[in-house]
Amino acid sequence: MFHSRLGCSSISFRHQELAPALRTMKELGFEEIDLGALPGVCDHVPYSLDPAAVAAVAAEVSASGLRVRSVNGDIGDLNAVLDADAQSARTQHLDALLALAADTGARALVLPCGALDHTPVRGLDEDLDTIAGQLVNASQRAAGFGVELWTESLHFLRFCWNLERAGLLADRLAGSGVGIVMDFSHITAAGEDVHAYLDRHRGRISHVHLRDAVPGNINLSIGNGAADFAGGLKRLAAEGYAGHFSLELETRDVTNDERPAAAAKAASFITDLI
Repeated sequence: MFHSRLGCSSISFRHQELAPALRTMKELGFEEIDLGALPGVCDHVPYSLDPAAVAAVAAEVSASGLRVRSVNGDIGDLNAVLDADAQSARTQHLDALLALAADTGARALVLPCGALDHTPVRGLDEDLDTIAGQLVNASQRAAGFGVELWTESLHFLRFCWNLERAGLLADRLAGSGVGIVMDFSHITAAGEDVHAYLDRHRGRISHVHLRDAVPGNINLSIGNGAADFAGGLKRLAAEGYAGHFSLELETRDVTNDERPAAAAKAASFITDLI
C-alpha cells in the first residue's frame, strides 16, 4: 500500500485515453490523482472545454472512484499582452477549468508560471508583474468555485525557470492566497539545489510533484537522475509540510508498457521516504 498522501498524475499515463489511464492508476493501488489538462502534454481533458465536456470528464473521474487533488491546466502564456477579446476568451477557459476542478472535487487548479519561453515579452519585472496579476485574478475567480489556485514554480521550461525568477514571482504572490507547487525535476533540471529552493519558499509549498532529472533533462524515472528526494522530503517533513505529493512521471526512459511497473516502483520508493 502506498502512502495516503502520495498520488499519481494522469500525465504519467498520457499515452492512454482518460478512462484506461484512470483504470491503470486504480489497479496499481493509487487512491488519489492529479488530473492532467495540458494541451500538447496530456490530452485527458479537451482544450475546448464546454459544459458538456466538463460533465463528461467529471463523470469518468467519478466512475473511477479516485480522488482528485488538483487539475493541472493551462490558459495560455500568462506574460502575454492581451487585448479585451483575448482576455475574455482566457477568462472563459479559466472558468471552465475551475468548473472541472469543482465538479471533480479537486482542491485546486494548477496553472503554469508563464510562457514556454525564458525570454521576456516586455522586460523581466514587467513580465513577472503580469504573471502575478493573472494568477491573483485567477485565484479570486477560483474562490467563487470553492477551489484554490496554485502555480507550478519554478518550471524549467517556463518563464520562471530558475530559482531567481521563481523567488521573484513568490514575492509578488505573497499574501495573495496563490499556492506554490514544488517539482523536484524542474529544480534539478535548472541546476538548482532543493534546499536553496525550500529556503526561498519556506512555508509556501501547497503541493509537490515528483519526477527525476539531471541538469537540462526533466524526463527521467525516479532513481535514474540526480534529484535529492531523500533530502528534500526530509526537509519538508521537518518544516511541517502537511500537503500531498504526486508522481508526475512524464518520463522518456521507459516504454509505455513499462510505465505501470515503473510507477509502482517509484511509489514504493517515495512511500518509504515519506
